[in-house]
Amino acid sequence: MELKEKLVSSFLAFENKVEVDIDSTVHDIRSKAFSDFESKGFPTKKDEEWKYTSLNAILKHDYNVFPKSEETLAYKDVKKYFVNETDCYNLVFIDGKFSSFLSETTHDGLDICVMSSALTKPKYKMVIDAYFNKLAGEKNSLSDLNTAFSHEGAYINIPKNKVVPKPIQIINFSTGNEQEILIQPRNLVIVGENAHVQIIERHQSLTSNTTLTNSVTEVFVNKRGIVDVYKMQNDVETASLIDSTFVSQQRDSVGSVHTFSFGGKLTRNNLEFYQNGEHCVSHMNGISILNGKQHVDNHTLVEHKAPNCESHEMYKGIYDGNSTGVFNGKVIVEQAAQKINAYQQNNNVVVSDKASVNSKPQLEIFADDVKCSHGCTIGQLDESALFYMQQRGIPKKEAKALLMYAFSNDALKDVKIPELKTKINEIIAKKLDVKIGFDL
Repeated sequence: MELKEKLVSSFLAFENKVEVDIDSTVHDIRSKAFSDFESKGFPTKKDEEWKYTSLNAILKHDYNVFPKSEETLAYKDVKKYFVNETDCYNLVFIDGKFSSFLSETTHDGLDICVMSSALTKPKYKMVIDAYFNKLAGEKNSLSDLNTAFSHEGAYINIPKNKVVPKPIQIINFSTGNEQEILIQPRNLVIVGENAHVQIIERHQSLTSNTTLTNSVTEVFVNKRGIVDVYKMQNDVETASLIDSTFVSQQRDSVGSVHTFSFGGKLTRNNLEFYQNGEHCVSHMNGISILNGKQHVDNHTLVEHKAPNCESHEMYKGIYDGNSTGVFNGKVIVEQAAQKINAYQQNNNVVVSDKASVNSKPQLEIFADDVKCSHGCTIGQLDESALFYMQQRGIPKKEAKALLMYAFSNDALKDVKIPELKTKINEIIAKKLDVKIGFDL
């Protein structure tokens, strides 16, 4: 049975399984989303937005949509995947199910809990009706699929004037209890006026069994709110990830999403920002370091709807082996959005002759008083700089690693959690297969 046919037959069973009120708004949203997915199907390379990324290899598997049994994990076995030195709120999910043992939630002045409660309990109905699927709706068939099967994930609601005292970690583990599994986390983040929150998100497979994760996150940042999201993507070679994140900003807000792609078979990041008020600032930074046959596709969109706003985008890529990198960044400036400052840059280093990069930065400007720029570079390491470093006694391997680290470092400068920055640097050093002899 093809995956699409299996999902069609599973949808009715899913709604019965999670006991959703058929008269609820959520039921109507799910039903429409599944109808849209059924008519669109999975994207193919015939779609312009998927021109350089084929899903054929990952869709041929017979994924289990509903895990047969619940697995438990001991903290000592997964400790290395947490930012250990930082005290955090933890929301941990194992094979798509919430793990209360590994998690720390709270309702003390703010809500850090799970979507399954928010979608079914009456006390959350007003918030769900106001926010759920308002950004992800009808964006693409994969976000429709996630919406149709949405049940579990992170629900974060930060009230007005609240600064969350510590970061929030969202970690999705796949245990390998199923030979092939499809996991679909759904996250909703609401940041109130003058509120501030930091979020770390990670998807991690613990075995070599095939895993496909189709994740959707909606983030709403109200007036003068600040949100920093860090996405750690360093999975095993049998795990694939499709991650869609949608951010809506109101006036004077600051939104940042940092994406670090180091592992996994195929990774597709859809990141969209919508600036709905004046003086919004949006930051998008990304680093991809790939080898083997890894494939990472970063698709970004910033839509400037109001004047006097800024967006800054910096994506760096290092590609070795037979790896493939894709960058498609689009900035849209509406006619009413005057005095916009938008910057977009994608720089890539191709280490191997067999690696490839496809880059397409785009600007669509309908206003006449703006400052917008975009650029792309694809090249190799500077041989003269490499020779200079070797003359100073640095071995060639370490010299190449230092040059590549220096190249990628620009995209790290805005990481505001020191322990996370140290962990990312350690992963970069490991990916470059070198011990860098200075304090990172």
